[in-house]
Amino acid sequence: MPSTRPQGERRRWEPVHTAALATFAVVSLGVGLLVRTGPGEYVVAPAFHLFFSDSIHMKAWLATGALALGCVQVLTAARLFELVRFQPAGAFWGTVHRISGYLAIGLSLPVAYHCIFLAGFETTSLRVAIHSVLGSMVYGVFLGKMIVVRSARFPAWALPVAGMLLFAILAGLWLTSSLYLFSSGPISL
Repeated sequence: MPSTRPQGERRRWEPVHTAALATFAVVSLGVGLLVRTGPGEYVVAPAFHLFFSDSIHMKAWLATGALALGCVQVLTAARLFELVRFQPAGAFWGTVHRISGYLAIGLSLPVAYHCIFLAGFETTSLRVAIHSVLGSMVYGVFLGKMIVVRSARFPAWALPVAGMLLFAILAGLWLTSSLYLFSSGPISL
């Protein structure tokens, strides 16, 4: 999927660019304001933990799965942009890229529910504050990336930058939560 635009041609700033940035800003600010008031104030349903021992471990393991799928996203995107070459050729890697993206977002939804509606925005330590800020940004960046994916009006570099920004936020969230949990005691389900 390399760019077909002639070398040296520049794109001008278009309304779709503003829409992508506005979507990112509105969603991120909205999530941040929603959780700013404190934990538990917007509880829609009680906490759940699926088949895990508790909701903390559920969040850590689902976030780990989302990060692993994020790594698949980076690798398949590199293959799609022909930065790396491995078999098979053709549309296979595009399908893998889309499916792994859907699964990663799907795994992140229960985590986001617990973080947003049950924990809230916290600043009790630097690690928690960084985690809260990154968590407020993740779905805004995701929606901004989806606008870039669906529009042909962005410069060729916009999609890889949006994808890497989303992966960096996901990795930062994992580092400030799951890794912290896994390194603070015995790992359990």
